[in-house]
Amino acid sequence: MSKKVIISGGGTGGHIYPAIAIANALQKKDPDLEVLFVGALGKMEMEKVPRAGYEIIGLPIAGLKRSLSLDNLLVPFKLLNSLSKAKRIIQDFKPDVAVGVGGFASGPLLMMASLAGIPTLIQEQNSYAGITNKFLSKKAKKICVAYPGMEAFFPAEKIALLGNPVRSDIVDVSARNKEALVEFGLNGAHKTLFVMGGSLGARSINESINAGLPQLLEAGYQVLWQTGRSYIDTAKHTIAELGTDKIKAFDFIYTMDLAYAVADVVVSRAGALSVSELCLAAKPSILVPFPAAAEDHQTKNALTLVEQNAALMIKDSKTMEELVPQALQLLKDIVKQDELKLNIRKLARPNAADDIAAEVFKLIK
Repeated sequence: MSKKVIISGGGTGGHIYPAIAIANALQKKDPDLEVLFVGALGKMEMEKVPRAGYEIIGLPIAGLKRSLSLDNLLVPFKLLNSLSKAKRIIQDFKPDVAVGVGGFASGPLLMMASLAGIPTLIQEQNSYAGITNKFLSKKAKKICVAYPGMEAFFPAEKIALLGNPVRSDIVDVSARNKEALVEFGLNGAHKTLFVMGGSLGARSINESINAGLPQLLEAGYQVLWQTGRSYIDTAKHTIAELGTDKIKAFDFIYTMDLAYAVADVVVSRAGALSVSELCLAAKPSILVPFPAAAEDHQTKNALTLVEQNAALMIKDSKTMEELVPQALQLLKDIVKQDELKLNIRKLARPNAADDIAAEVFKLIK
């Protein structure tokens, strides 16, 4: 009889892609293993998970909005509905283990799994634990983390410091530079700035880059730019006005391995997934933490690198004045680039997905 694992969570790429990496590692160890994902209806996991080849069921869960909203009145009802649906999913699928990766859906699913006596494992991507995972940790059998010092949030005896699971194709990307140049229509004679604001885009980064494109072009650089859906039209309008083929803008980039391969310098948010990928790809980076992230965890993620001279950081409020000047400075400073590459590579954990999968199998009775 095949073993079964439920993986729940999502909301952003930072939760979804580690979940998919864990699923891939589990099936690599046991091809007969059945994996079912549980996400939140209307969130991006409902699109990205099926694209990766896995079945997903959506819960009607939603979080509280920070502004006054009538939607907040519906949150308790959505939570109760989600708990009821999670209970039915567990009864029908009968998992051996439930894995939570953070995000709205992981709360109801792991709560009901624990009540049903199913062992649970949490994967916390950030250096500052989220509220949901702190709550779920009381019943969890194992807590896999990516940063040291997580005893501040979780019981020390349950913690395994294993890193964040990311796609294996990001390791050793530099050898694929020529392939990447062809993929994005870029010129190998020019250095490339790769700008990404996470899976949903980043307004401050986008606006700063948009304003600084003439300076980047004048200095002889080219730009690969993931804008997110909300900014792609603005970016394309600016590029058309500049009349250049040295700036390539996309709302979303699926071939991230090739994007890293072509990059000389990266500008990025400091979400856990992005930071882990940058460590594996060993790219000189300027991090712009998203200030509204829960418990300001992106700033804490970024500072972990900055304190080890493994990345540079700019506050979100300073991007318009500082981002493009710092990018220009780093693009021309080869010594600093090499220094950052050396130090960020030391923080990489290329076997994280396999190590977490091994912990999941230990929990299967």
